[in-house]
Amino acid sequence: MKLLKVNRSHIRAWLALGCTAAVLTGCGGTEVTPVTSMVPVETTAVATSTPQPTATPEAVSLPYKFPLTGLPSEKELKTRPYMVMVENSPQARPQTGLDQADIVYEILAEGEITRFVSVFQSHEAKTIGPVRSIRPYFVEIGDMMDAVIVHAGWSQDAMNILAGRKLSHLDEVYGDGAYYWRATDRKPPHNLYTSVEKIQKGADAHKFRSSWNGPVLTFAKDGQSAAAGTTANNIQIPYIQGYVVSYDYNAADGVYMRSMDGKPHLDRETGKQLQTKNLLVLESKHKILDKEGRRSVDVFGPGKGYILQQGKSQAITWERKNGMIRAYADNKEVPLLPGNTWIQIVPEGSDIKIQ
Repeated sequence: MKLLKVNRSHIRAWLALGCTAAVLTGCGGTEVTPVTSMVPVETTAVATSTPQPTATPEAVSLPYKFPLTGLPSEKELKTRPYMVMVENSPQARPQTGLDQADIVYEILAEGEITRFVSVFQSHEAKTIGPVRSIRPYFVEIGDMMDAVIVHAGWSQDAMNILAGRKLSHLDEVYGDGAYYWRATDRKPPHNLYTSVEKIQKGADAHKFRSSWNGPVLTFAKDGQSAAAGTTANNIQIPYIQGYVVSYDYNAADGVYMRSMDGKPHLDRETGKQLQTKNLLVLESKHKILDKEGRRSVDVFGPGKGYILQQGKSQAITWERKNGMIRAYADNKEVPLLPGNTWIQIVPEGSDIKIQ
Protein backbone atom coordinates (compact mmCIF):
# COMPACT_ATOMS: atom_id res chain seq x y z
CA MET A 1 0.00 0.00 0.00
CA LYS A 2 1.48 3.38 -1.04
CA LEU A 3 0.41 6.71 0.52
CA LEU A 4 0.40 9.98 -1.43
CA LYS A 5 0.21 13.30 0.41
CA VAL A 6 -2.33 15.59 -1.22
CA ASN A 7 -3.27 19.19 -0.40
CA ARG A 8 -7.07 19.58 0.11
CA SER A 9 -7.17 22.78 -1.93
CA HIS A 10 -5.51 20.98 -4.85
CA ILE A 11 -8.13 18.25 -4.67
CA ARG A 12 -10.96 20.81 -4.84
CA ALA A 13 -9.28 22.47 -7.82
CA TRP A 14 -8.87 19.19 -9.66
CA LEU A 15 -12.52 18.29 -9.08
CA ALA A 16 -13.60 21.65 -10.50
CA LEU A 17 -11.43 21.19 -13.56
CA GLY A 18 -12.79 17.67 -14.04
CA CYS A 19 -16.40 18.90 -13.94
CA THR A 20 -15.64 21.67 -16.41
CA ALA A 21 -13.98 19.19 -18.78
CA ALA A 22 -16.98 16.90 -18.57
CA VAL A 23 -19.37 19.75 -19.45
CA LEU A 24 -17.23 20.88 -22.39
CA THR A 25 -16.93 17.38 -23.75
CA GLY A 26 -20.64 16.67 -23.38
CA CYS A 27 -21.72 19.90 -25.13
CA GLY A 28 -19.23 20.36 -27.91
CA GLY A 29 -17.46 17.03 -28.23
CA THR A 30 -14.13 18.75 -27.46
CA GLU A 31 -11.51 16.41 -26.04
CA VAL A 32 -9.81 17.77 -22.93
CA THR A 33 -6.38 16.48 -21.98
CA PRO A 34 -6.14 15.89 -18.23
CA VAL A 35 -3.51 17.90 -16.33
CA THR A 36 -0.69 15.66 -15.18
CA SER A 37 2.14 18.06 -14.46
CA MET A 38 1.04 18.97 -10.93
CA VAL A 39 2.77 17.05 -8.17
CA PRO A 40 0.95 17.36 -4.85
CA VAL A 41 3.35 17.59 -1.93
CA GLU A 42 1.38 18.46 1.18
CA THR A 43 -0.50 17.03 4.06
CA THR A 44 -3.60 14.81 3.60
CA ALA A 45 -2.94 11.06 3.05
CA VAL A 46 -4.90 9.28 0.32
CA ALA A 47 -4.57 5.50 0.02
CA THR A 48 -3.78 3.85 -3.32
CA SER A 49 -3.28 0.10 -3.77
CA THR A 50 -0.90 -1.80 -5.99
CA PRO A 51 -2.83 -4.31 -8.19
CA GLN A 52 -2.07 -7.95 -7.36
CA PRO A 53 -1.76 -10.60 -10.10
CA THR A 54 -4.74 -12.92 -10.38
CA ALA A 55 -4.47 -16.66 -10.90
CA THR A 56 -4.98 -17.82 -14.46
CA PRO A 57 -6.54 -21.20 -15.35
CA GLU A 58 -3.14 -22.38 -16.58
CA ALA A 59 -1.63 -21.62 -13.18
CA VAL A 60 -4.05 -23.92 -11.38
CA SER A 61 -2.87 -27.51 -11.48
CA LEU A 62 -5.45 -30.29 -11.40
CA PRO A 63 -4.94 -33.05 -8.85
CA TYR A 64 -5.29 -36.10 -11.14
CA LYS A 65 -4.43 -37.33 -14.62
CA PHE A 66 -6.41 -39.38 -17.12
CA PRO A 67 -4.95 -42.91 -17.21
CA LEU A 68 -4.82 -43.32 -21.01
CA THR A 69 -3.72 -39.80 -22.00
CA GLY A 70 -1.76 -38.48 -19.01
CA LEU A 71 -3.61 -35.17 -19.32
CA PRO A 72 -4.82 -33.29 -16.20
CA SER A 73 -8.17 -34.28 -14.70
CA GLU A 74 -10.36 -32.77 -11.97
CA LYS A 75 -11.25 -36.19 -10.61
CA GLU A 76 -9.65 -39.59 -10.31
CA LEU A 77 -10.84 -41.91 -13.05
CA LYS A 78 -11.12 -45.59 -12.16
CA THR A 79 -13.84 -46.79 -14.53
CA ARG A 80 -13.30 -49.21 -17.39
CA PRO A 81 -12.74 -47.82 -20.89
CA TYR A 82 -14.95 -48.74 -23.84
CA MET A 83 -13.38 -50.29 -26.93
CA VAL A 84 -15.48 -49.71 -30.05
CA MET A 85 -14.87 -51.40 -33.41
CA VAL A 86 -15.13 -48.67 -36.08
CA GLU A 87 -15.36 -49.36 -39.79
CA ASN A 88 -12.95 -47.89 -42.35
CA SER A 89 -14.33 -48.87 -45.73
CA PRO A 90 -14.84 -45.95 -48.16
CA GLN A 91 -18.61 -46.06 -47.50
CA ALA A 92 -17.96 -45.48 -43.79
CA ARG A 93 -15.90 -42.33 -44.21
CA PRO A 94 -15.78 -39.86 -42.69
CA GLN A 95 -16.20 -41.56 -39.34
CA THR A 96 -17.46 -39.95 -36.16
CA GLY A 97 -15.89 -39.88 -32.72
CA LEU A 98 -12.34 -41.03 -33.45
CA ASP A 99 -11.15 -37.54 -32.54
CA GLN A 100 -12.36 -38.16 -28.96
CA ALA A 101 -10.72 -41.55 -28.48
CA ASP A 102 -7.78 -41.76 -26.09
CA ILE A 103 -6.11 -44.52 -28.12
CA VAL A 104 -6.81 -45.73 -31.67
CA TYR A 105 -5.33 -48.85 -33.30
CA GLU A 106 -5.57 -49.31 -37.06
CA ILE A 107 -5.15 -52.92 -38.21
CA LEU A 108 -5.95 -54.89 -41.34
CA ALA A 109 -9.12 -56.96 -41.26
CA GLU A 110 -10.09 -59.49 -43.90
CA GLY A 111 -9.91 -58.66 -47.58
CA GLU A 112 -8.96 -55.17 -48.63
CA ILE A 113 -9.90 -53.12 -45.56
CA THR A 114 -8.49 -51.83 -42.31
CA ARG A 115 -10.49 -51.36 -39.14
CA PHE A 116 -10.15 -49.09 -36.09
CA VAL A 117 -9.99 -50.24 -32.49
CA SER A 118 -10.98 -47.03 -30.71
CA VAL A 119 -10.67 -46.76 -26.94
CA PHE A 120 -12.72 -44.20 -24.98
CA GLN A 121 -12.24 -43.27 -21.35
CA SER A 122 -11.62 -39.54 -20.84
CA HIS A 123 -14.26 -38.19 -23.28
CA GLU A 124 -17.99 -38.88 -23.32
CA ALA A 125 -18.36 -39.07 -27.08
CA LYS A 126 -21.96 -38.53 -28.18
CA THR A 127 -21.57 -40.34 -31.52
CA ILE A 128 -19.16 -43.16 -32.40
CA GLY A 129 -19.15 -45.12 -35.62
CA PRO A 130 -19.95 -46.68 -37.96
CA VAL A 131 -19.64 -49.79 -35.74
CA ARG A 132 -18.68 -53.13 -37.28
CA SER A 133 -17.69 -56.68 -36.36
CA ILE A 134 -14.79 -58.04 -34.37
CA ARG A 135 -11.90 -60.45 -34.95
CA PRO A 136 -9.71 -62.43 -32.50
CA TYR A 137 -6.76 -60.02 -32.44
CA PHE A 138 -9.12 -57.11 -31.81
CA VAL A 139 -10.55 -59.04 -28.85
CA GLU A 140 -7.02 -59.51 -27.51
CA ILE A 141 -6.48 -55.74 -27.48
CA GLY A 142 -9.74 -55.15 -25.63
CA ASP A 143 -8.97 -57.91 -23.14
CA MET A 144 -5.47 -56.64 -22.34
CA MET A 145 -6.90 -53.16 -21.67
CA ASP A 146 -9.74 -54.57 -19.52
CA ALA A 147 -12.23 -52.68 -21.69
CA VAL A 148 -15.91 -53.24 -22.36
CA ILE A 149 -15.86 -54.43 -25.98
CA VAL A 150 -18.44 -52.88 -28.33
CA HIS A 151 -19.11 -54.44 -31.76
CA ALA A 152 -21.70 -55.58 -34.29
CA GLY A 153 -21.12 -59.24 -35.14
CA TRP A 154 -18.00 -61.38 -34.98
CA SER A 155 -16.05 -64.21 -36.49
CA GLN A 156 -16.47 -67.58 -34.80
CA ASP A 157 -12.92 -67.51 -33.44
CA ALA A 158 -13.55 -64.08 -31.93
CA MET A 159 -16.77 -65.26 -30.28
CA ASN A 160 -15.00 -68.29 -28.88
CA ILE A 161 -12.57 -65.99 -27.07
CA LEU A 162 -15.32 -63.66 -25.85
CA ALA A 163 -17.40 -66.55 -24.50
CA GLY A 164 -14.51 -68.64 -23.23
CA ARG A 165 -13.02 -65.80 -21.18
CA LYS A 166 -16.44 -64.38 -20.25
CA LEU A 167 -15.42 -60.94 -21.47
CA SER A 168 -17.72 -57.94 -21.10
CA HIS A 169 -19.08 -57.02 -24.52
CA LEU A 170 -22.09 -55.51 -26.29
CA ASP A 171 -23.08 -57.02 -29.65
CA GLU A 172 -25.65 -55.14 -31.72
CA VAL A 173 -26.36 -58.18 -33.90
CA TYR A 174 -27.20 -60.54 -31.07
CA GLY A 175 -29.32 -58.90 -28.40
CA ASP A 176 -27.87 -55.48 -27.65
CA GLY A 177 -29.50 -53.37 -30.36
CA ALA A 178 -30.99 -50.97 -27.80
CA TYR A 179 -27.54 -49.49 -27.25
CA TYR A 180 -27.01 -48.53 -30.90
CA TRP A 181 -28.92 -46.68 -33.61
CA ARG A 182 -29.06 -46.59 -37.41
CA ALA A 183 -28.50 -43.34 -39.27
CA THR A 184 -30.90 -42.61 -42.12
CA ASP A 185 -28.43 -40.86 -44.44
CA ARG A 186 -26.27 -43.94 -45.06
CA LYS A 187 -27.06 -47.45 -46.23
CA PRO A 188 -26.60 -50.51 -44.02
CA PRO A 189 -24.26 -51.84 -42.82
CA HIS A 190 -22.35 -48.55 -42.87
CA ASN A 191 -24.82 -46.60 -40.72
CA LEU A 192 -24.60 -48.11 -37.24
CA TYR A 193 -23.63 -45.81 -34.37
CA THR A 194 -23.40 -45.76 -30.60
CA SER A 195 -22.33 -43.35 -27.84
CA VAL A 196 -20.60 -43.46 -24.49
CA GLU A 197 -23.96 -42.84 -22.81
CA LYS A 198 -25.62 -45.78 -24.55
CA ILE A 199 -22.64 -48.04 -23.87
CA GLN A 200 -22.84 -47.11 -20.20
CA LYS A 201 -26.53 -48.03 -20.15
CA GLY A 202 -25.74 -51.38 -21.76
CA ALA A 203 -22.93 -52.06 -19.30
CA ASP A 204 -25.24 -51.26 -16.39
CA ALA A 205 -28.02 -53.46 -17.79
CA HIS A 206 -25.61 -56.41 -18.08
CA LYS A 207 -24.15 -55.60 -14.65
CA PHE A 208 -20.62 -55.51 -16.02
CA ARG A 209 -17.92 -54.76 -13.49
CA SER A 210 -17.29 -51.00 -13.52
CA SER A 211 -13.97 -50.81 -11.64
CA TRP A 212 -10.96 -50.90 -13.91
CA ASN A 213 -8.12 -53.42 -13.71
CA GLY A 214 -6.33 -52.02 -16.73
CA PRO A 215 -2.66 -51.24 -17.41
CA VAL A 216 -0.66 -48.29 -16.13
CA LEU A 217 0.84 -46.36 -19.04
CA THR A 218 4.18 -44.60 -18.89
CA PHE A 219 4.07 -40.87 -19.65
CA ALA A 220 6.80 -38.27 -19.87
CA LYS A 221 7.17 -36.13 -16.78
CA ASP A 222 6.01 -32.52 -16.83
CA GLY A 223 8.28 -30.50 -19.08
CA GLN A 224 10.04 -33.57 -20.48
CA SER A 225 10.34 -33.59 -24.26
CA ALA A 226 10.44 -36.50 -26.66
CA ALA A 227 13.54 -38.67 -26.84
CA ALA A 228 16.20 -37.89 -29.41
CA GLY A 229 15.56 -39.05 -32.96
CA THR A 230 15.74 -38.11 -36.61
CA THR A 231 13.55 -35.49 -38.27
CA ALA A 232 10.09 -36.83 -39.12
CA ASN A 233 7.84 -34.22 -40.71
CA ASN A 234 5.94 -36.78 -42.79
CA ILE A 235 5.33 -40.51 -42.76
CA GLN A 236 3.60 -42.69 -45.37
CA ILE A 237 2.13 -46.08 -44.44
CA PRO A 238 0.92 -48.10 -47.46
CA TYR A 239 -1.36 -50.79 -46.07
CA ILE A 240 -2.93 -51.88 -49.36
CA GLN A 241 -4.42 -50.15 -52.38
CA GLY A 242 -6.92 -47.53 -51.24
CA TYR A 243 -5.54 -47.52 -47.70
CA VAL A 244 -2.42 -45.39 -47.92
CA VAL A 245 -2.18 -43.57 -44.59
CA SER A 246 0.03 -40.54 -44.04
CA TYR A 247 0.73 -38.07 -41.25
CA ASP A 248 2.19 -34.56 -41.44
CA TYR A 249 3.74 -32.90 -38.44
CA ASN A 250 2.11 -29.69 -37.22
CA ALA A 251 4.89 -27.97 -35.29
CA ALA A 252 2.62 -25.21 -33.95
CA ASP A 253 0.46 -27.71 -32.07
CA GLY A 254 3.03 -30.49 -31.66
CA VAL A 255 0.78 -33.11 -33.28
CA TYR A 256 0.69 -35.32 -36.36
CA MET A 257 -2.22 -34.66 -38.75
CA ARG A 258 -3.73 -37.74 -40.38
CA SER A 259 -4.59 -38.19 -44.08
CA MET A 260 -5.91 -41.10 -46.15
CA ASP A 261 -5.13 -41.46 -49.85
CA GLY A 262 -3.67 -37.96 -49.86
CA LYS A 263 -6.73 -36.26 -48.35
CA PRO A 264 -7.11 -34.97 -44.79
CA HIS A 265 -8.96 -37.55 -42.68
CA LEU A 266 -11.79 -35.58 -41.06
CA ASP A 267 -14.31 -36.19 -38.33
CA ARG A 268 -17.81 -36.16 -39.77
CA GLU A 269 -19.42 -34.10 -36.99
CA THR A 270 -16.75 -31.48 -36.36
CA GLY A 271 -15.07 -31.38 -39.77
CA LYS A 272 -11.70 -31.30 -38.00
CA GLN A 273 -8.72 -33.30 -39.21
CA LEU A 274 -7.79 -36.26 -37.04
CA GLN A 275 -4.52 -35.82 -35.17
CA THR A 276 -2.32 -37.51 -32.60
CA LYS A 277 0.33 -36.56 -30.06
CA ASN A 278 1.98 -39.98 -30.16
CA LEU A 279 2.24 -42.08 -33.33
CA LEU A 280 3.46 -45.67 -33.18
CA VAL A 281 4.05 -47.73 -36.33
CA LEU A 282 4.55 -51.39 -35.43
CA GLU A 283 5.54 -54.22 -37.77
CA SER A 284 3.93 -57.55 -36.85
CA LYS A 285 3.41 -61.03 -38.26
CA HIS A 286 0.32 -61.33 -40.50
CA LYS A 287 -1.13 -64.52 -41.98
CA ILE A 288 -4.12 -65.16 -44.26
CA LEU A 289 -6.31 -67.91 -42.76
CA ASP A 290 -9.07 -68.66 -45.26
CA LYS A 291 -10.56 -67.87 -48.67
CA GLU A 292 -12.52 -64.95 -47.17
CA GLY A 293 -9.19 -63.32 -46.38
CA ARG A 294 -9.47 -63.49 -42.59
CA ARG A 295 -6.14 -62.90 -40.95
CA SER A 296 -4.06 -63.78 -37.97
CA VAL A 297 -2.27 -60.68 -36.66
CA ASP A 298 0.32 -60.76 -33.89
CA VAL A 299 -0.49 -58.16 -31.20
CA PHE A 300 1.89 -59.64 -28.62
CA GLY A 301 5.33 -59.12 -30.18
CA PRO A 302 8.16 -58.65 -29.88
CA GLY A 303 8.63 -56.75 -33.11
CA LYS A 304 10.23 -53.68 -34.67
CA GLY A 305 8.78 -50.30 -35.39
CA TYR A 306 8.93 -46.55 -34.94
CA ILE A 307 7.59 -43.97 -32.54
CA LEU A 308 7.01 -40.42 -33.79
CA GLN A 309 6.74 -37.52 -31.34
CA GLN A 310 7.36 -33.78 -31.65
CA GLY A 311 8.64 -33.99 -35.21
CA LYS A 312 11.13 -36.79 -34.53
CA SER A 313 11.19 -40.50 -35.32
CA GLN A 314 12.91 -43.12 -33.21
CA ALA A 315 13.45 -46.78 -34.08
CA ILE A 316 12.02 -49.05 -31.39
CA THR A 317 11.15 -52.59 -30.49
CA TRP A 318 7.65 -53.25 -29.23
CA GLU A 319 6.06 -55.85 -27.02
CA ARG A 320 2.84 -56.43 -25.12
CA LYS A 321 3.91 -56.14 -21.49
CA ASN A 322 1.97 -55.42 -18.30
CA GLY A 323 -1.31 -55.19 -20.19
CA MET A 324 -0.25 -52.77 -22.92
CA ILE A 325 1.73 -52.64 -26.16
CA ARG A 326 4.85 -50.69 -25.20
CA ALA A 327 7.78 -49.20 -27.12
CA TYR A 328 11.42 -49.72 -26.10
CA ALA A 329 14.71 -48.12 -27.14
CA ASP A 330 18.08 -49.05 -25.65
CA ASN A 331 16.26 -51.52 -23.38
CA LYS A 332 14.23 -48.71 -21.81
CA GLU A 333 10.54 -47.98 -22.25
CA VAL A 334 9.89 -44.88 -24.34
CA PRO A 335 7.37 -42.71 -22.45
CA LEU A 336 4.31 -41.33 -24.20
CA LEU A 337 3.76 -37.58 -24.30
CA PRO A 338 0.56 -36.46 -22.57
CA GLY A 339 -2.20 -36.60 -25.18
CA ASN A 340 -3.84 -39.14 -27.45
CA THR A 341 -2.08 -42.04 -29.20
CA TRP A 342 -2.56 -43.71 -32.60
CA ILE A 343 -1.01 -47.13 -33.18
CA GLN A 344 -0.60 -48.36 -36.75
CA ILE A 345 -0.01 -52.13 -36.86
CA VAL A 346 1.36 -53.14 -40.27
CA PRO A 347 2.68 -56.36 -41.85
CA GLU A 348 6.39 -57.06 -41.50
CA GLY A 349 8.42 -55.61 -44.36
CA SER A 350 5.95 -52.80 -45.10
CA ASP A 351 7.45 -49.96 -47.13
CA ILE A 352 7.30 -47.22 -44.50
CA LYS A 353 8.64 -43.87 -45.70
CA ILE A 354 9.66 -41.22 -43.17
CA GLN A 355 11.04 -37.83 -44.09
